[in-house]
Amino acid sequence: MAFSANPLALSVPDPTFESWLRDSGYLEVLDQRTSDLHRISTTTTATATSSNSATADPPPVATAVSSGFFLLNVLNHIGILLSLITINPFSKLTNEDFARDTPPWTLGFVGSFDSYSFPSSRSQARMRVTENNKRYCRNYFTLFIVFFACSLYQIPIALAGLVSSLALWDLFAYCSKRWGLDNHPVTRECLLRLLQCATAVVIFVCNVQTAIIYALAVSYAVMMLHASFRKLTPIKQPTKGKPK
Repeated sequence: MAFSANPLALSVPDPTFESWLRDSGYLEVLDQRTSDLHRISTTTTATATSSNSATADPPPVATAVSSGFFLLNVLNHIGILLSLITINPFSKLTNEDFARDTPPWTLGFVGSFDSYSFPSSRSQARMRVTENNKRYCRNYFTLFIVFFACSLYQIPIALAGLVSSLALWDLFAYCSKRWGLDNHPVTRECLLRLLQCATAVVIFVCNVQTAIIYALAVSYAVMMLHASFRKLTPIKQPTKGKPK
């Protein structure tokens, strides 16, 4: 336990409680708590600033204070967005995450309008990205396949190059089986190296790498934005029982 049981205690320190929530796996509760505390703090600060400016400062100074508070808020949001570049979304990803069932696209992945909020801090953004990437890794991989297919559709020569590369490898497998190249390892190794060079030339000439880069860039941007703005929800959604 992160803290000792005390029947006379009415509360526990916030850092201790947050540590217990993190260690116990209640990340969705910690995410909601962080958002609520930030909203209350922002509202209180804005109200106090407006009251002090209205009572103690002349109107031009009050306007300057409000503008400065707004500017700091905007800079804080920009800093959080820029911090997404330094986050490694694959740090806690395991093979078991890909072995799970794909979450539903409507209720699980997309959710509703209330399922999204701007992260209040860099730590909250990091927590959301790493956890949502574990939960929705199969959805993100499906999106990459869709974006890659769209890139091939926009670049027909890349599609032709990819099909040609696959055809070369199928031809090599057919010839290797027909000619019994497994019994001639040196010949098979030489042909394999030549085929790899030919595949690289075809991919480079047909701009297949361009389609892959486009698909990776778009899917990575979508993944980071969705994972950082998507609120953490319980893994098992509550089901409504039938009335007796």
